[in-house]
Amino acid sequence: MERAVICIVNNHNQAERIVGDLRDAGFSSDRISALFPDTKGSRDFAHEQNTKAPEGAAAGAGAGGLLGGTLGWLVGIGSLAIPGLGPFIAAGPILAALSGAAVGAAVGGLTGALVGMGIPEYEAKQYESKIKGGNILISVHTNDSAQRAVAKEIFEKAGALDIKTTGEAKPA
Repeated sequence: MERAVICIVNNHNQAERIVGDLRDAGFSSDRISALFPDTKGSRDFAHEQNTKAPEGAAAGAGAGGLLGGTLGWLVGIGSLAIPGLGPFIAAGPILAALSGAAVGAAVGGLTGALVGMGIPEYEAKQYESKIKGGNILISVHTNDSAQRAVAKEIFEKAGALDIKTTGEAKPA
């Protein structure tokens, strides 16, 4: 069964460090997710990041250019609006979960998408609250227990909060 190691970080620099450490440890970009509120607005963020980090534009057209640096290395970067919560930027497997589960059904919101990923509802609500408060959720998706241990160690070393391992729901 595929599982995910999930954490919350306080700021963009901490997220960049963790994603860089995960990359250096051999995790592929399509196995790492990041989710955070788009507090600056996509246009401002894209302009600011692309002028300072041209490599972010290599992540792809449109939303792919929103992130520069290490976060721009992640696969499937997109900007989306979650009904009742506002705009978010997501990358990796969580983007597909949010696009399919949360955005289509306002009732589920972010908590619904996180529950769909296998996170217990109580914890999903806590994560949603922290993300809405400006924090960043990072997750690593793998069925290898040794890789989960490495990811957890990287999260801990970087000072991440609320580190959890959870099973992921299989798509129907």
